[in-house]
Amino acid sequence: MLDKILIANRGEIALRILRACRELGIKTVAVHSDADRDLKHVRLADESVCIGPASSMDSYLNVPAVISAAEVTDSVGIHPGYGFLSENADFAERVMESGFVFIGPRPETIRMMGDKVAAIKAMKKAGVPTVPGSDGPLGTDDETNIKLARGIGYPIIIKAAGGGGGRGMRVVHAEAALLNSISLTKAEAGAAFNNDVVYMEKFLGNPRHIEIQVLSDEHGNAIHLAERDCSMQRRHQKVIEEAPAPGITPEMREKIGERCAQACRDIGYRGAGTFEFLYEDGEFYFIEMNTRVQVEHPVTEMITGVDIVKEQLRIAAGEPLSYKQSDIKINGHAMECRLNAEDPDNFMPSPGTITSYHAPGGPGVRVDTHIYNGYRVPPFYDSMIGKLICHGETRDVAIARMLGALSEVVIEGIKTNIPLQQRLFRDSGFQAGGTNIHYLEKKLEQEQ
Repeated sequence: MLDKILIANRGEIALRILRACRELGIKTVAVHSDADRDLKHVRLADESVCIGPASSMDSYLNVPAVISAAEVTDSVGIHPGYGFLSENADFAERVMESGFVFIGPRPETIRMMGDKVAAIKAMKKAGVPTVPGSDGPLGTDDETNIKLARGIGYPIIIKAAGGGGGRGMRVVHAEAALLNSISLTKAEAGAAFNNDVVYMEKFLGNPRHIEIQVLSDEHGNAIHLAERDCSMQRRHQKVIEEAPAPGITPEMREKIGERCAQACRDIGYRGAGTFEFLYEDGEFYFIEMNTRVQVEHPVTEMITGVDIVKEQLRIAAGEPLSYKQSDIKINGHAMECRLNAEDPDNFMPSPGTITSYHAPGGPGVRVDTHIYNGYRVPPFYDSMIGKLICHGETRDVAIARMLGALSEVVIEGIKTNIPLQQRLFRDSGFQAGGTNIHYLEKKLEQEQ
């Protein structure tokens, strides 16, 4: 096992990684910006190093500073968490070239899956279902592009190969707008991602967002940990996640899950990862793979009993997976809602000092957060301050427990999105299950 690792992140995920390390007897190094000296994991880590000022570009995204911190503390590995440098292939390469273990996939794998065109090509080869599309980058021949779109059928969507998070995409409903849309998307992609390659796909009108969690080691073993439904989104950002997904049968789960596990074996994947799909009319369509631990990993942990972060650490140490596919059993249902420091009505960030904090409790209730009484939420980073996860024997019980837990949470001194989450968990459409990715935004528009 790795003797000491550096946690190249902040907030709740950094604390989550620290706790997993403690259970495995791994010493920890917390890196932090000037603004994050009082983070809980910084106080709890065996060592801490300040790597720069508040700006993430000068601290958490400063590759030389992160690697230097690993060197001066004699760390063995670096865990990137999610966000920041977690899916940066160049960073992973620098880490490994500097003699450290990168706790994640190999750089070439991150690079391949970060390029949407290359990822789709790899998934098609592995037998993972994909959205009907151009099967590669769009060229400069207008007639060819027009014929492609006609063959796929409108509406279609133009996507940037290097895009993500809802950026670099444009829906086209009619042929008259096609060529201009391609040109605009290419220009935007070049400016935003330094990569103007775009491709074309069928635009699905009312899909759900369903993802498959996988674990794969360097010994050729790969398993799936069932699926999550992350369809409750605002501006392509997830708000509520649950596992398993309503309406997915065991047969469907096994079929799509095994294809994802086989894809991991085919591409030599190492670590934890997530295959993201659009799901419509009983069909799964691959859209991208996230080569890191996900924000929503706790719901999978709650229904399978697998500690995903500990498995990441074991895999990075060269150990084989602790589980076989036959060991994975689904137990009950889990819900997660993201707690953000923001105004619940206009979504404006609400940094400031937390004057009072009380966590909820009871059977099946888990809170992943780094906040405490007196903690000051800085204005420089993402507004998420924690996650509330509730597990129950059934989906209805999980929802009831979530509503109870939300009513118990006390966070004073700043505004939070707790009132919004309470409204969503009481919403009849959400309670029925199976809402599509447009449901939340339409609901919010109707409430204005």
